[in-house]
Amino acid sequence: MNNKFDAIIVGGGHAGIEAVFALAKNGFKVALISLNKKRLAMLPCNPSIGGPAKGIITREIDALGGVQGYFADKAMIQIKMLNTSKGPAVRALRAQIDKDKYSQIVLEEIEKNKNITIIEAIVEEIVQKNNVIQGVKLNDGSIIESKVVIITTGTYMDSRILRGNDITISGPDGEKTTKNLSKSLKENGIDLIRLKTGTPARIYADSINWNELEEEILPLEDLTFSSKTKNKLKAQIHCWLTYTNQKTHQIILDNISKSAMYSGLIEGVGPRYCPSIEDKIVKFSHKERHQIFFEPETEKQDIYYINGCSTSMPIEIQDQFLRTIPGLKNCKVQKYGYAIEYDAVTSGQIYKSLESKKIKNLYFAGQINGTSGYEEAAGQGIVAGINAALKLKNKKPLDLKRNDSYIGVLIDDLVLKGTKEPYRMLTSRAEYRLLLRNDNADIRMSEYALYADMINEIEYQKIKEKYFLIDQKIKELENIYLSANDPLAKKYSVLNGASILKVIARPDVDYNDFINDFIYKDELIIKIRLDGYVQKQNKAAAKMLRLEELKIPKNINYDEIANLALEARYKLKKINPQTIGQASRISGINPSDIEMILFYINLKYKR
Repeated sequence: MNNKFDAIIVGGGHAGIEAVFALAKNGFKVALISLNKKRLAMLPCNPSIGGPAKGIITREIDALGGVQGYFADKAMIQIKMLNTSKGPAVRALRAQIDKDKYSQIVLEEIEKNKNITIIEAIVEEIVQKNNVIQGVKLNDGSIIESKVVIITTGTYMDSRILRGNDITISGPDGEKTTKNLSKSLKENGIDLIRLKTGTPARIYADSINWNELEEEILPLEDLTFSSKTKNKLKAQIHCWLTYTNQKTHQIILDNISKSAMYSGLIEGVGPRYCPSIEDKIVKFSHKERHQIFFEPETEKQDIYYINGCSTSMPIEIQDQFLRTIPGLKNCKVQKYGYAIEYDAVTSGQIYKSLESKKIKNLYFAGQINGTSGYEEAAGQGIVAGINAALKLKNKKPLDLKRNDSYIGVLIDDLVLKGTKEPYRMLTSRAEYRLLLRNDNADIRMSEYALYADMINEIEYQKIKEKYFLIDQKIKELENIYLSANDPLAKKYSVLNGASILKVIARPDVDYNDFINDFIYKDELIIKIRLDGYVQKQNKAAAKMLRLEELKIPKNINYDEIANLALEARYKLKKINPQTIGQASRISGINPSDIEMILFYINLKYKR
């Protein structure tokens, strides 16, 4: 076995897969070390990709030259655009995925790639010298050497499965786990925290009474995550909807002390925005019912994921409350729900490049950085992979901004604000969400992708041409006027004539009355109707970017700055922001602290 590579990826989840393909695409020889090559990019929780904000992250990954969206398109069994009745800023794709097919596709693509070598093993230690990464040590004692290492262990590091008082030392779905990598990281100065997440039961389809459920029937639409996808979905496989009831709630409340989460057995903090069923019933006791979705795990539709019913209750209690849910009176359980607790890296220990502050050329990506979700993991994975490749080429890392990507918001939040619970991306986290839409991910990411050699010049120019055509169409519409006698003028009460651009900017106007054959019609209308709002957000973003350009000297001594709050001094020293913009976004840093920093820099460094 070859023991020397340009890069090593530890972990074959969604972060690891993006990282390995990014490095391989740049021509580097990469070792992907995973426990089980047949379970690469597995979906251990919900069998879906996308969702509010998350779907936009997947679109951004695709625009950066990544693979999640393309593989999701090839494995999808259902797709829909969420929030179509709302504004374009909150619209996002969500697809149901055949989870088995998804992993198969990933493995096939990796085995075809000459730059990628899969090693099935457990990484026990990182190997470094003088705080520069040298490689990793495997469970058989062998050492794999490399110039860069990216750790993407997900929920597999010192993990344990909990159902009531029953504890199993295991990764998701019975996979292996290890304490030794956690120990090695700690010994090398990396601080860790305990986090937890959970999953619901899976039910055999032939034991479900479908007559008691509401079928979600979706029209077949021409939707894909990836611009590279040629073959579209030919049929929609449906999900089903129902609700919990008072019987469900009573059984859970009567046995709440048996929940691993409520018994005190769980040390880690769970995701606030994806609570367990017992958490929902306790915290939202005023609600008479909670929504439950039945989602197929594969195209065969033989096993269903009971979305909304995540739990850490003992198996016997799960059996009781599941049977109170409509459709599940006679259910046969394929796998019971559980909580999983695992190690993650505490905040403030990585740069925006996702490189460790303590060990050079060591990167972290995915749930090990405190996030939850396949999309958030993949977004970090592609950034870590790209930045590791740029490091190997002696080029500057990507610096994704908050105003140009949800991935930029995600990383900025993790690096500067930190998290004490599994971080989940929400549209409300992005202050410039009108700029970060599903429809414009390609143009937002194109220059980054070109710089990182993730797309070529021809692909880049095609994107530029698309938006050139949109701008040309806007100019054309601006110069075509609707006379007051035109039937459409009467239909829309245009009394004194107006440009077609001005007319279709109105939300009450059906733009299909004026535009039929333009290839980028949806993008055109969104741009026209959001124009004024987008201009305002661009101005606000420009002010923020000016603060980003104000660099903080690397040798600054925060102890010398007078009138700096104690909390501010502590956090600035811990996080070590690189710009005034970054410093201003750290939780606990006030405008007065920023003023003191600026005054000190201007005085000491004569700016």
